[in-house]
Amino acid sequence: MFDLLAEPIRKYVRDKRWEALRPIQIAAIQHILTTDKNIILASKTASGKTEAAFLPILSKVFKNPGLRILYISPLIALINDQFNRVEELCDYLEMPVTKWHGEAKRSLKEKLLRNPEGVVLITPESIEAMFVNSPQNVKTLFSNLDFLVIDEIHSFIGTDRGTQLNSLLSRLNDINNNPAGFRVIGLSATIGAFEEAKKMTGKPDQTIVLRDKSTKEMKAEFKFFKMDGADLPIDLLKDLYLKTKDHKVLIFPNSRGKAEEVAVKLKKISDRKQGHPYYFSHHSSIDKELREYIEHFAKNNKRFPFAICCTSTLELGIDIGSVEKVVQIDAASSIASLIQRVGRSGRKDGESSSLLFYATDPWNLLQSIACMELFREGFIEPVHAAEHPYDILSHQILSIIKESSGCSYEALKDRLKGNYAFLNITPAELNEITKELIKKEQIELIGTELIIGIEGERTVNSRDFYSVFKTDPSFKVIHQDKTIGELPLAATIQVDENILLAARIWKIMEVDLKSKKIFVMPAKDGKRPTYFGSGGEVHTTVREKMLQILKENKPYAELDEAANEVLRELRLEFANYEIRGYEKDRPMIMKHSNCTLYTFQGTKINRSIDFLFKLLGIESEYDEHESSFTLKVAETDIRLVLNLAFEKIKTINQSLEDSLRENPALIEFSKWGHLLPIQYQCSLIKAKHFDFDGTKQFLEHIQLISYKKA
Repeated sequence: MFDLLAEPIRKYVRDKRWEALRPIQIAAIQHILTTDKNIILASKTASGKTEAAFLPILSKVFKNPGLRILYISPLIALINDQFNRVEELCDYLEMPVTKWHGEAKRSLKEKLLRNPEGVVLITPESIEAMFVNSPQNVKTLFSNLDFLVIDEIHSFIGTDRGTQLNSLLSRLNDINNNPAGFRVIGLSATIGAFEEAKKMTGKPDQTIVLRDKSTKEMKAEFKFFKMDGADLPIDLLKDLYLKTKDHKVLIFPNSRGKAEEVAVKLKKISDRKQGHPYYFSHHSSIDKELREYIEHFAKNNKRFPFAICCTSTLELGIDIGSVEKVVQIDAASSIASLIQRVGRSGRKDGESSSLLFYATDPWNLLQSIACMELFREGFIEPVHAAEHPYDILSHQILSIIKESSGCSYEALKDRLKGNYAFLNITPAELNEITKELIKKEQIELIGTELIIGIEGERTVNSRDFYSVFKTDPSFKVIHQDKTIGELPLAATIQVDENILLAARIWKIMEVDLKSKKIFVMPAKDGKRPTYFGSGGEVHTTVREKMLQILKENKPYAELDEAANEVLRELRLEFANYEIRGYEKDRPMIMKHSNCTLYTFQGTKINRSIDFLFKLLGIESEYDEHESSFTLKVAETDIRLVLNLAFEKIKTINQSLEDSLRENPALIEFSKWGHLLPIQYQCSLIKAKHFDFDGTKQFLEHIQLISYKKA
């Protein structure tokens, strides 16, 4: 395969003194240079996927004049990181590489516009901005593309951003001068649904997946320290310091607040012990220059140990050099996330990955073990793109009309009917959504011409228009006119619930949805506070694995003594429930006059059950952390309650519509959902926020298992 590469590329490989090409690189060279297919490259972290794509792509196009390659990344930081690698390779071909995003130099962009050539590295939002503000530049730069590379393609699959990217790819293909269009190469270490990945190219029937199934040995260790208040246990932090003080470490605590807490407290311990000073926090709230300094230090520092306490900002493929250990504090919400994090350590050939788990409560320990077991079994959560992404359609309608400086409805319909992202949208649906946009003055019909309307001008001229993802709105928590902190908007934020914040338990007295404020008083009733975790959605397979671990009594050598004891005690709680089927059998525990049902279902199904109970006026305490519902009903009545919930699903469309009219904030999880007719908002909520089909199946087949005396 080496001989298929262009001579300048072969010289690059020789100068790098590579002993051999890696398996994914050999496969990519063969298929990129000898076929005309789109290709998904799926291989573990640090397996050379970037080179696997660029070695053959550059060999194929380097003699062709013009801008031939577009690289799309989910993160500006990843573009900045990959720039040096791609530029070094392209130097051998005398081919320029240009970064194009909000932080890139204007002078370099202008130079590229004067002479479009080489490779451009860009984000989806920058492509959107160009279509909206400078459509002539889109044609100038991208009309001769041969290849489009999507890095970390898994991060787009099944998301609004992925739907937007799918639409943008279709629009780029529409202006391509090559009748066959450009080829798409996708890169990822964690793909759970290969068919969905193929759809991201826009031409799934012309796409193949090249998969390197080789794995790296992983050493795992589980430790338990009980959490008593809002702060992490001091014994955990002391142990963490001892375990990491002589190593290069990434620590993932699942939230920005905890990342800050761990970084500050570890540094204080290190100062007292006269240890190293290299403790950092790294997340989206940190200033860009400081983040880049931390990344540069980690990548180029060969001598000193360090600890970076981070969120998902260091989960993707930013190269920060040699990391010796990865620490996970409490359970990651998904296997995909865990795989990315584990892959940050042991990146050199022959090294194993090292993962240290800390759990602070029994259910986090159980979920962590379940995630590790599924990781070893090769399971990754399957994700599915929305079949009817009405909200992103409304956004793209505005974008296309702005790009065109107005167009007829027929022209708009023609542009959208072949768009990769909207193949399941019917003409009638497009017509109704367009009429709603006119009604809301987002667009205006003058004669036969659709133009941007009065409200639409405000929408499309905002920088916020280029993105379709929405950061979770937060509620300010206030006690006696003093702001205590902020909490994410969630269904569990309700009057009379208790919450944990700033090392105290508070009772919610009032929720002001309009101003997004929660008014609280110190709680004195002893009611259990609501758990606020990482906010990620947990898949049903993870929860079913948790139930299996509880019932099978399998020993785990990786657990320390405290973790083993906690797991033993949790298993004892469920020991006298004869669970035979992990998909249907569910334990219910009677305590006094309360019945607690453990669903062991994913977040969306639990969320749906909670919504149904509220519609029925059934009082219950929903604990997503433990996947349970506590109801004030007799054991004999729980089946009746579940039957009522099952029947309520039959009229869920009307119930959702009524709820939306009463509380429009229900659609706020979707950035552009408010632009839709209410029936389409209901469809969106059903598809993205709830899972009533899964809930119906669960409630229909659930077998309630009561306590059986030994």
